[in-house]
Amino acid sequence: MSSSTERTVFIIDDDPDIRSSMRRLLKTVGLQAELFATAQDFLRREMPKSPSCLVLDMRLPGMSGLEVQRNLIEAGMNIPIIFITAHGDIPMTVKAMKSGAVEFLTKPFRDQDLLDAIEQALQRDQVARQQHNAIAVLQERYRSLTAREREVMGLLVSGMQTKQIASKLGTSDITAAVHRGHVMHKMQAGSPAELGRMAEKLRLPTDGRS
Repeated sequence: MSSSTERTVFIIDDDPDIRSSMRRLLKTVGLQAELFATAQDFLRREMPKSPSCLVLDMRLPGMSGLEVQRNLIEAGMNIPIIFITAHGDIPMTVKAMKSGAVEFLTKPFRDQDLLDAIEQALQRDQVARQQHNAIAVLQERYRSLTAREREVMGLLVSGMQTKQIASKLGTSDITAAVHRGHVMHKMQAGSPAELGRMAEKLRLPTDGRS
């Protein structure tokens, strides 16, 4: 797991006292905080490569918290969000949570409730990054396959044996076995079942269609 020093908590709140208070709180648990008075300032910030989350005030000058959340989603920036507000209502909370918010805290909230929500958000982001990186590795392996090897992979994960693959492709058993070996080696799969799981993660057809 990443160390606390590699994890960043972004805070957007137009109240400087609240921003400073949250920075001090996060420092007590070894977390780095970056503070923003406006959503526009935050949206210009390039996202870090390490786990991060956003503590977002619902009511901000120029752009509401829900608008910030929508802009982030539309930009493909899936940073976990913890909403804070002094004027929460149920419809607002439901809308935020349906759009993927981790938590919705009403001011004044307990310090521990905020810390718990932040830890949950950071862990969620770390898992998402690990999954994204794993998919990227599989995609790179899949790109290394030739067109015929991709065809063989599709037939293999559909449950076909080497003889059936050879018959389907109109090749010899030996040629089909060679292609199968190349697929298993390049994809670094230890078994057809593992190859099938890779195909699912890559969202490839697993019914023999190329």
